[in-house]
Amino acid sequence: MINPFRKRFRRWINRRIPRSDVQSFSQKNIFILPTGAGLVFGLLLVIMLLTGINYQNSLIYLSTFLLGAVFVGAMHQTHRNLSGLELTLVQPGEGFAGDDIPFRFRLKAGRDDAIAILLSCEESGLAPVHVHSGRSLDVTLPVHSAHRGYLRPDRVRIETRFPFGLLKSWSWVRPVSSGLVFPRPVPAPEAFSTVEDGEESAEARSVEGNDHADIRPWREGDLSQRVLWKRFARTGQMVVADWEGEQGSPYWLDFNAYPGADHELRLSYLAFLVNERGKSGVRFGLNLPGQIIEPDSGPAHAARCLRALATWGEERPRDTMAEPHGTRRKPIGNSPQYAGEGRA
Repeated sequence: MINPFRKRFRRWINRRIPRSDVQSFSQKNIFILPTGAGLVFGLLLVIMLLTGINYQNSLIYLSTFLLGAVFVGAMHQTHRNLSGLELTLVQPGEGFAGDDIPFRFRLKAGRDDAIAILLSCEESGLAPVHVHSGRSLDVTLPVHSAHRGYLRPDRVRIETRFPFGLLKSWSWVRPVSSGLVFPRPVPAPEAFSTVEDGEESAEARSVEGNDHADIRPWREGDLSQRVLWKRFARTGQMVVADWEGEQGSPYWLDFNAYPGADHELRLSYLAFLVNERGKSGVRFGLNLPGQIIEPDSGPAHAARCLRALATWGEERPRDTMAEPHGTRRKPIGNSPQYAGEGRA
């Protein structure tokens, strides 16, 4: 009995509050109910009223009506805190799976001050904020991510209990824009790319006898062939030779270089390697089934590769089918290009 009621209530809310990155609050979409303290307060008022009627005590009548007027005034003030307020999703966030993804919102008050406003999404929330009338305030709401792909909160709750905590007034915003969740980085085993680098890399691999080399400490992700093992045996220090012929040579990060791993694990390996290459400034390219990103370097290139890893095989959330976090996956393992490939 509970689940059908919840589904019906959700459909009613979705019709009343359509998806939008900008939501203005008014009587049409603001809800207000007593809190636990408000219910106890109301019960005490009823008891006081019955006592006053029983004993015909004017002082009890006066106290009951005064406290009742306070309750009604609190109801109007609590509702007015949200009335006229505008909430805008300014920037959906990006981050790695398992982290809290920051979503930046802008609160803009109307004619009245918006006092003690709380934003929350599932288990995450913010401390109460105060927005003066006619002004705006930017806040960042962390949204927890479970897996890679598009991240769109189904509903973000906005609430206030000012002034006395006797009533709570709330509403929701249902964003259209989605954040991105990158695959969780997993240290990648040594593997060889199946992508042909061309003459430039072939020339780089043929400079074993070149005396012009830059010796640097070994970094995670360096190929074992580049390690000076003889020096490691003598000194115990693992160093790598960057030969002159290799300067500017692209290193391909290849999805097909890990045939024994499932798709998500491969993407996690590639995310780790992209992160490492981005920090070191090495030039690299990314090869994904159906998508190739040409070799480049720099933070912008690394961010582009991480976005490609996050969205590979994913569909954008559909507005008419709002699910928690909005991600719908394609059945990648059933695609023709992987028909002969084993699944982990």
